[in-house]
Amino acid sequence: MQVAIIGVTGYAGKILYQLLSHHPYVSNINLYGHEDGTPHQYLLDPSIQEYVSIQPFDAATIMANNDVLFFATPAGVSTKLANPFIEHDFPVIDLSGDYRLQDINQFEKWYQKPAPSPEALLKTNYNLPEFDTPEQTYIANPGCYATATLLGLAPLVQNHLLDNETIIVDAKSGVTGAGKQPKSSNQYVHANENLSLYKINQHQHIPEIIQELQTWDPNLAHIQFSTTLLPVDRGILATIYVKPTAAFQKLLANNADTLKTIYQRVYQTKPFVNVYPPDQMPDLKTVVGTNNCLIGLTYNPITNVIMIVSVIDNLLKGAAGAAVQNFNQLFNFSETSGLPMTNYNL
Repeated sequence: MQVAIIGVTGYAGKILYQLLSHHPYVSNINLYGHEDGTPHQYLLDPSIQEYVSIQPFDAATIMANNDVLFFATPAGVSTKLANPFIEHDFPVIDLSGDYRLQDINQFEKWYQKPAPSPEALLKTNYNLPEFDTPEQTYIANPGCYATATLLGLAPLVQNHLLDNETIIVDAKSGVTGAGKQPKSSNQYVHANENLSLYKINQHQHIPEIIQELQTWDPNLAHIQFSTTLLPVDRGILATIYVKPTAAFQKLLANNADTLKTIYQRVYQTKPFVNVYPPDQMPDLKTVVGTNNCLIGLTYNPITNVIMIVSVIDNLLKGAAGAAVQNFNQLFNFSETSGLPMTNYNL
């Protein structure tokens, strides 16, 4: 297949290019910029002196010369560029947040940018690859924090086993999660040997998480969600606290393995999600360089609190890896095609 990428110079775009370069069903990758202009050479990886040729943006040329397009662009870019692809039902996988929210008022509130048109949104769909199936040719790839949180909560929410008023998510991310654009928060002197909370009650993944949770339980109205910047390159560790329903509390009191059994049943056919034995917890080093999500579980009968720990690589499972999963789904390839199952230094 001929594959196009717009946005290869960002962190996720670089990983996406490397994954697709090793994908068994990709024969060629064509790279394009965000705007019209002249072609240029870009040094993708100084460590291996890998140069790539980036062509100017032209929708007609991209559709004529490729079978699918990936947007690996900052928020706001694909809203401006995607309409020709949507109008022609051309396959697109969008790693940005532009088409994740179906409510345009919510998008403008949380992203502070003009929303896509309602007509365009009708021809797109949000696709968390473990639980969603592409219904349109334009796929909105899930966000990194959303992926870790949703995979951590799914078995309980889908089975209506928790008190919806008690969800608290304490999520922490490496510095690459803040993007490549320089800002004071991701400068070395600020991030190194430091922990800092950011976007308190304002993170754009909050409405995305709630939107997907409500497809599993329409009665779930809100979550408490916080984000912390870690002084590491990559990885997300989401610690989730919830209280069980009264009926589920009784089951937990009688059988300590109930929690793990429920999670294993949900994820037994999901190759990239693995559940740890009770009271054993994953860490970032076990997932960085893989497309895996590892989940740890514990229940405190004294406080009646379930704690779920969900860890992913924000650039792989949280971005480029999930995009390749969605690509595999869209074209009926094996779900694991082109994706690292074990730690691989990308």
